[in-house]
Amino acid sequence: MGSFRMRDALAMARGMVDKQRSAVVIGAGGAIGAALAEVIAEEDTFATVHRFARSASGAAHLDLDDESSIASAVAHVAGGPPPTLVIVATGLLHDDAGNGPEKALRDLDPAWLARTFAVNAIGPAIVAKHFLPLMPRGERTVFAALSARVGSITDNRLGGWYGYRAAKAALNQLIRTIAIEDRRRNERGIVVGLHPGTVDTPLSRPFQGNVAPGQLFAPDRAAVQLLDVIDGLRPADSGKLFAWDGVEIAP
Repeated sequence: MGSFRMRDALAMARGMVDKQRSAVVIGAGGAIGAALAEVIAEEDTFATVHRFARSASGAAHLDLDDESSIASAVAHVAGGPPPTLVIVATGLLHDDAGNGPEKALRDLDPAWLARTFAVNAIGPAIVAKHFLPLMPRGERTVFAALSARVGSITDNRLGGWYGYRAAKAALNQLIRTIAIEDRRRNERGIVVGLHPGTVDTPLSRPFQGNVAPGQLFAPDRAAVQLLDVIDGLRPADSGKLFAWDGVEIAP
């Protein structure tokens, strides 16, 4: 995996410092989350890489629908080196019950809309509520949540996908608002949304038919690209949404 990535001197210098710090990946049971955790661990720049997932048991269990499990995860991380990198790599686009992106207003279902918002917007915000206070002050820290280009209101030219678009737009607004508050706590802190592109995962599999050649990424490549973007972020970037290639996406 690491062969995709070229780390510059600044990133390496940060890595030496971060060896006294930890990284946290939430959603490590999914394809992108698992790949992110693996690449971070391979680079060996953190003392510990914490991997949390809803499907995990014991201390590694974290369910976005259960705030107490988020608090328990924070308590577990607090027992070791403080985290300077927290990535929320979760998302919901469809489920096994046949729910998925709505093509028209007639398809809207209140329960599915609420579920979409719970996973894509509310869950990451509650993670930030609990994890950001644990991140050190006076240091470069990064809190990143996977968002999506379709959450951009400016970029919406096709319509459809009501719930997913709206939930990701809500997440982008939450990220912006959280970033403003966190700046008062840590001037060097960075809170961002990241669009990974179309990644070959169960989430995107039913919708890969129209993906342009070369634009469907394997999870390990997507992880490397996202970590490259994270490496290049500065405090002035906090509150923004960036694509996998480092280009800012308009709100």
